[in-house]
Amino acid sequence: MTRSIFAALFSVLVISQTAAPAGARQSPQQQAPAFRAGVETVPIFTTVIDDKGRLVPDLEKQDFEIFDNDKKQEVTLFKSDIQFITVVAMLDTSGSMTFNLPLVKQAAESFILRLLPEDKARIGSFDDKIIISQVFTHDRDELVRFLHEEIQYGNGTKLWDAVDAGMNGLVREQGRRVVLVFTDGDDSASRHATLDSVLKRAQTEEYLVYAIGLRSQILGITTKPDKGLRKLAEETGGGYFELTKAADLNATFTRVADELHRQYVLGFSPTTLDGKLHKLEVRVTKPGMVARARRTYVAAKSDR
Repeated sequence: MTRSIFAALFSVLVISQTAAPAGARQSPQQQAPAFRAGVETVPIFTTVIDDKGRLVPDLEKQDFEIFDNDKKQEVTLFKSDIQFITVVAMLDTSGSMTFNLPLVKQAAESFILRLLPEDKARIGSFDDKIIISQVFTHDRDELVRFLHEEIQYGNGTKLWDAVDAGMNGLVREQGRRVVLVFTDGDDSASRHATLDSVLKRAQTEEYLVYAIGLRSQILGITTKPDKGLRKLAEETGGGYFELTKAADLNATFTRVADELHRQYVLGFSPTTLDGKLHKLEVRVTKPGMVARARRTYVAAKSDR
Protein backbone atom coordinates (compact mmCIF):
# COMPACT_ATOMS: atom_id res chain seq x y z
CA MET A 1 0.00 0.00 0.00
CA THR A 2 1.44 3.40 -0.93
CA ARG A 3 2.39 5.96 1.67
CA SER A 4 -0.48 8.37 0.98
CA ILE A 5 -3.11 5.68 1.50
CA PHE A 6 -1.23 4.09 4.41
CA ALA A 7 -1.04 7.45 6.18
CA ALA A 8 -4.70 8.06 5.53
CA LEU A 9 -5.68 4.78 7.16
CA PHE A 10 -3.32 4.73 10.10
CA SER A 11 -2.86 8.40 11.06
CA VAL A 12 -5.39 10.96 12.24
CA LEU A 13 -7.52 11.12 9.18
CA VAL A 14 -10.93 9.46 9.61
CA ILE A 15 -13.15 10.49 12.48
CA SER A 16 -15.28 8.01 14.35
CA GLN A 17 -19.02 8.53 14.57
CA THR A 18 -18.58 9.64 18.19
CA ALA A 19 -16.28 12.56 17.34
CA ALA A 20 -16.96 16.04 18.65
CA PRO A 21 -19.46 18.22 16.74
CA ALA A 22 -18.21 20.05 13.67
CA GLY A 23 -16.30 23.20 14.55
CA ALA A 24 -15.57 22.13 18.13
CA ARG A 25 -12.04 22.47 19.44
CA GLN A 26 -10.79 19.56 21.51
CA SER A 27 -8.08 19.52 24.12
CA PRO A 28 -5.05 17.32 23.36
CA GLN A 29 -6.35 14.73 25.82
CA GLN A 30 -9.71 14.53 24.02
CA GLN A 31 -8.27 13.84 20.60
CA ALA A 32 -8.61 10.14 19.84
CA PRO A 33 -9.39 9.87 16.11
CA ALA A 34 -10.24 6.48 14.66
CA PHE A 35 -10.25 5.04 11.15
CA ARG A 36 -12.60 2.86 9.15
CA ALA A 37 -10.71 -0.13 7.76
CA GLY A 38 -10.94 -0.44 4.00
CA VAL A 39 -11.72 3.23 3.38
CA GLU A 40 -9.09 5.10 1.38
CA THR A 41 -9.02 8.79 2.31
CA VAL A 42 -7.04 11.60 0.75
CA PRO A 43 -6.16 14.08 3.52
CA ILE A 44 -6.15 17.80 2.71
CA PHE A 45 -4.83 20.25 5.30
CA THR A 46 -6.55 23.56 4.64
CA THR A 47 -6.11 27.15 5.81
CA VAL A 48 -8.95 29.61 5.34
CA ILE A 49 -8.51 33.37 5.30
CA ASP A 50 -11.02 36.18 4.79
CA ASP A 51 -10.76 39.14 2.45
CA LYS A 52 -8.65 40.99 5.04
CA GLY A 53 -6.15 38.17 5.39
CA ARG A 54 -7.39 37.02 8.79
CA LEU A 55 -7.63 33.35 9.73
CA VAL A 56 -11.11 31.86 9.80
CA PRO A 57 -11.15 28.96 12.32
CA ASP A 58 -14.88 28.39 12.89
CA LEU A 59 -16.25 26.92 9.65
CA GLU A 60 -18.18 23.66 9.43
CA LYS A 61 -18.10 20.71 7.07
CA GLN A 62 -20.90 22.03 4.85
CA ASP A 63 -18.89 25.19 4.17
CA PHE A 64 -16.33 23.28 2.05
CA GLU A 65 -16.28 21.74 -1.42
CA ILE A 66 -13.55 19.47 -2.81
CA PHE A 67 -12.85 18.94 -6.51
CA ASP A 68 -10.71 16.12 -7.91
CA ASN A 69 -9.75 16.86 -11.53
CA ASP A 70 -12.65 19.36 -11.59
CA LYS A 71 -15.18 16.76 -10.36
CA LYS A 72 -16.91 17.55 -7.09
CA GLN A 73 -16.34 14.97 -4.34
CA GLU A 74 -18.16 14.14 -1.14
CA VAL A 75 -16.34 15.48 1.91
CA THR A 76 -15.90 12.30 3.96
CA LEU A 77 -13.53 13.73 6.57
CA PHE A 78 -13.73 16.96 8.55
CA LYS A 79 -11.70 18.03 11.58
CA SER A 80 -11.46 21.53 12.99
CA ASP A 81 -9.67 20.88 16.27
CA ILE A 82 -6.11 21.97 17.02
CA GLN A 83 -3.63 20.35 14.66
CA PHE A 84 -0.22 19.44 16.07
CA ILE A 85 2.99 20.17 14.18
CA THR A 86 5.93 18.03 13.09
CA VAL A 87 8.24 20.59 11.52
CA VAL A 88 11.79 21.16 10.32
CA ALA A 89 12.63 24.87 10.28
CA MET A 90 15.50 25.84 7.95
CA LEU A 91 17.04 29.32 8.29
CA ASP A 92 19.26 31.13 5.75
CA THR A 93 22.57 32.11 7.42
CA SER A 94 24.46 33.19 4.31
CA GLY A 95 26.58 36.33 4.14
CA SER A 96 23.70 38.60 3.14
CA MET A 97 22.03 37.78 6.46
CA THR A 98 24.93 39.17 8.53
CA PHE A 99 23.02 42.16 9.90
CA ASN A 100 19.59 40.51 10.07
CA LEU A 101 20.48 37.19 11.65
CA PRO A 102 19.81 38.36 15.24
CA LEU A 103 16.27 39.33 14.20
CA VAL A 104 15.79 36.02 12.39
CA LYS A 105 16.89 34.09 15.48
CA GLN A 106 14.55 36.14 17.64
CA ALA A 107 11.66 35.44 15.25
CA ALA A 108 12.48 31.73 15.07
CA GLU A 109 12.57 31.66 18.88
CA SER A 110 9.06 33.15 18.92
CA PHE A 111 7.95 30.32 16.63
CA ILE A 112 9.55 27.74 18.93
CA LEU A 113 7.92 29.20 22.04
CA ARG A 114 4.50 28.85 20.41
CA LEU A 115 4.91 25.13 19.88
CA LEU A 116 2.49 23.05 21.91
CA PRO A 117 3.62 20.16 24.15
CA GLU A 118 2.44 17.67 21.49
CA ASP A 119 4.38 19.42 18.71
CA LYS A 120 7.90 18.38 17.78
CA ALA A 121 10.55 20.12 15.77
CA ARG A 122 14.08 20.23 14.46
CA ILE A 123 15.99 23.43 13.71
CA GLY A 124 18.47 23.88 10.88
CA SER A 125 20.48 26.45 8.96
CA PHE A 126 21.90 26.67 5.46
CA ASP A 127 24.52 28.67 3.59
CA ASP A 128 27.37 26.77 1.87
CA LYS A 129 26.71 24.01 4.40
CA ILE A 130 23.61 22.56 6.04
CA ILE A 131 23.24 22.04 9.78
CA ILE A 132 20.18 20.40 11.38
CA SER A 133 19.57 19.39 14.97
CA GLN A 134 19.83 15.62 15.24
CA VAL A 135 16.45 14.56 16.60
CA PHE A 136 12.88 15.78 16.86
CA THR A 137 12.05 17.10 20.27
CA HIS A 138 9.20 18.64 22.26
CA ASP A 139 11.82 20.45 24.40
CA ARG A 140 11.56 24.12 23.50
CA ASP A 141 14.55 25.02 25.67
CA GLU A 142 16.76 22.63 23.72
CA LEU A 143 15.51 24.01 20.40
CA VAL A 144 16.21 27.57 21.53
CA ARG A 145 19.67 26.54 22.73
CA PHE A 146 20.47 24.96 19.35
CA LEU A 147 19.17 28.03 17.56
CA HIS A 148 21.49 30.38 19.43
CA GLU A 149 24.55 28.18 19.92
CA GLU A 150 24.84 25.81 16.95
CA ILE A 151 23.81 27.90 13.94
CA GLN A 152 26.77 29.43 12.07
CA TYR A 153 27.43 31.96 9.32
CA GLY A 154 28.64 30.90 5.88
CA ASN A 155 28.79 31.84 2.22
CA GLY A 156 26.47 30.74 -0.56
CA THR A 157 22.83 29.73 -0.35
CA LYS A 158 21.99 26.02 -0.62
CA LEU A 159 18.26 26.78 -0.66
CA TRP A 160 16.88 23.75 -2.50
CA ASP A 161 19.37 21.38 -0.88
CA ALA A 162 18.12 22.74 2.48
CA VAL A 163 14.47 22.12 1.61
CA ASP A 164 15.37 18.63 0.46
CA ALA A 165 17.31 18.02 3.69
CA GLY A 166 14.27 19.15 5.67
CA MET A 167 12.17 16.58 3.83
CA ASN A 168 14.80 13.92 4.55
CA GLY A 169 14.47 14.74 8.21
CA LEU A 170 10.72 14.12 8.07
CA VAL A 171 10.76 10.83 6.14
CA ARG A 172 10.02 8.59 9.13
CA GLU A 173 7.34 10.86 10.59
CA GLN A 174 3.61 10.23 10.23
CA GLY A 175 0.73 12.61 9.56
CA ARG A 176 1.27 16.23 8.54
CA ARG A 177 4.94 16.88 7.74
CA VAL A 178 6.02 20.52 7.49
CA VAL A 179 9.15 22.22 6.17
CA LEU A 180 9.42 25.89 7.18
CA VAL A 181 12.13 27.73 5.23
CA PHE A 182 13.39 31.30 5.53
CA THR A 183 15.71 33.04 3.04
CA ASP A 184 16.57 36.45 1.64
CA GLY A 185 18.04 35.29 -1.66
CA ASP A 186 18.17 32.98 -4.66
CA ASP A 187 19.65 29.52 -4.58
CA SER A 188 23.34 29.86 -5.41
CA ALA A 189 25.02 26.70 -4.16
CA SER A 190 22.73 23.65 -4.22
CA ARG A 191 24.34 20.53 -5.65
CA HIS A 192 21.71 17.85 -5.12
CA ALA A 193 18.27 19.43 -5.43
CA THR A 194 16.41 21.89 -7.66
CA LEU A 195 13.06 23.63 -7.42
CA ASP A 196 11.56 21.01 -9.73
CA SER A 197 12.95 18.09 -7.73
CA VAL A 198 11.74 19.36 -4.35
CA LEU A 199 8.34 20.25 -5.80
CA LYS A 200 7.93 16.78 -7.27
CA ARG A 201 9.03 15.23 -4.01
CA ALA A 202 6.60 17.37 -2.01
CA GLN A 203 3.75 16.33 -4.30
CA THR A 204 4.47 12.60 -4.30
CA GLU A 205 5.54 12.24 -0.66
CA GLU A 206 3.07 14.79 0.76
CA TYR A 207 5.10 17.52 2.43
CA LEU A 208 3.69 20.90 3.38
CA VAL A 209 6.09 23.80 2.76
CA TYR A 210 5.85 27.22 4.38
CA ALA A 211 8.24 29.89 3.14
CA ILE A 212 9.22 33.32 4.45
CA GLY A 213 11.18 35.55 2.10
CA LEU A 214 12.93 38.80 3.01
CA ARG A 215 14.13 41.59 0.77
CA SER A 216 17.20 42.79 2.62
CA GLN A 217 19.90 45.42 2.10
CA ILE A 218 23.62 44.74 2.32
CA LEU A 219 26.39 47.01 0.99
CA GLY A 220 23.86 48.95 -1.05
CA ILE A 221 22.51 45.84 -2.76
CA THR A 222 18.89 44.67 -2.32
CA THR A 223 18.50 40.91 -2.13
CA LYS A 224 15.29 39.21 -3.26
CA PRO A 225 14.02 35.79 -2.15
CA ASP A 226 13.93 33.08 -4.79
CA LYS A 227 10.74 33.27 -6.88
CA GLY A 228 10.39 29.50 -6.68
CA LEU A 229 9.50 29.70 -2.99
CA ARG A 230 6.04 31.07 -3.67
CA LYS A 231 5.31 28.32 -6.20
CA LEU A 232 6.51 25.60 -3.84
CA ALA A 233 4.42 26.90 -0.94
CA GLU A 234 1.29 27.41 -3.02
CA GLU A 235 1.46 24.01 -4.70
CA THR A 236 1.84 22.18 -1.38
CA GLY A 237 -0.82 24.15 0.50
CA GLY A 238 1.57 26.09 2.69
CA GLY A 239 1.84 29.85 3.04
CA TYR A 240 4.28 32.26 1.44
CA PHE A 241 5.13 35.57 3.10
CA GLU A 242 7.46 38.09 1.45
CA LEU A 243 8.72 40.86 3.73
CA THR A 244 10.49 44.14 3.06
CA LYS A 245 11.36 44.84 6.70
CA ALA A 246 13.26 42.52 9.02
CA ALA A 247 11.22 44.00 11.86
CA ASP A 248 8.20 42.08 10.52
CA LEU A 249 9.88 38.69 10.96
CA ASN A 250 8.67 38.13 14.51
CA ALA A 251 5.00 38.63 13.66
CA THR A 252 5.33 36.47 10.54
CA PHE A 253 6.92 33.48 12.27
CA THR A 254 4.20 33.77 14.93
CA ARG A 255 1.54 33.83 12.21
CA VAL A 256 2.93 30.62 10.70
CA ALA A 257 2.70 28.81 14.05
CA ASP A 258 -0.88 30.02 14.47
CA GLU A 259 -1.88 28.91 10.96
CA LEU A 260 -0.40 25.46 11.37
CA HIS A 261 -2.28 24.86 14.61
CA ARG A 262 -5.58 26.05 13.15
CA GLN A 263 -5.71 24.26 9.82
CA TYR A 264 -8.77 22.22 8.94
CA VAL A 265 -8.35 18.58 7.98
CA LEU A 266 -10.58 17.68 5.04
CA GLY A 267 -10.69 14.44 3.13
CA PHE A 268 -12.47 12.45 0.46
CA SER A 269 -12.47 8.90 -0.89
CA PRO A 270 -11.20 8.93 -4.49
CA THR A 271 -13.19 7.02 -7.08
CA THR A 272 -10.20 6.48 -9.36
CA LEU A 273 -6.83 5.14 -8.23
CA ASP A 274 -4.79 5.39 -11.42
CA GLY A 275 -1.37 6.20 -9.98
CA LYS A 276 -1.41 9.62 -11.65
CA LEU A 277 -1.07 13.17 -10.34
CA HIS A 278 -4.56 14.65 -9.94
CA LYS A 279 -5.53 18.31 -9.65
CA LEU A 280 -7.09 19.23 -6.30
CA GLU A 281 -9.16 22.27 -5.43
CA VAL A 282 -10.80 23.22 -2.14
CA ARG A 283 -13.46 25.92 -2.15
CA VAL A 284 -15.28 27.70 0.67
CA THR A 285 -18.95 28.31 -0.07
CA LYS A 286 -19.17 31.39 2.15
CA PRO A 287 -18.41 34.63 0.28
CA GLY A 288 -15.23 36.58 0.92
CA MET A 289 -13.21 33.57 2.07
CA VAL A 290 -10.37 31.72 0.37
CA ALA A 291 -9.12 28.20 1.08
CA ARG A 292 -5.42 27.45 0.80
CA ALA A 293 -4.64 23.76 0.33
CA ARG A 294 -2.38 21.52 -1.72
CA ARG A 295 -3.20 21.63 -5.41
CA THR A 296 -2.38 18.06 -6.37
CA TYR A 297 -2.28 14.53 -5.03
CA VAL A 298 -1.18 11.17 -6.39
CA ALA A 299 -4.15 8.85 -6.84
CA ALA A 300 -2.02 5.95 -5.73
CA LYS A 301 -3.01 2.43 -6.65
CA SER A 302 -3.74 0.15 -3.73
CA ASP A 303 -1.62 -3.01 -3.56
CA ARG A 304 -4.36 -5.00 -1.89
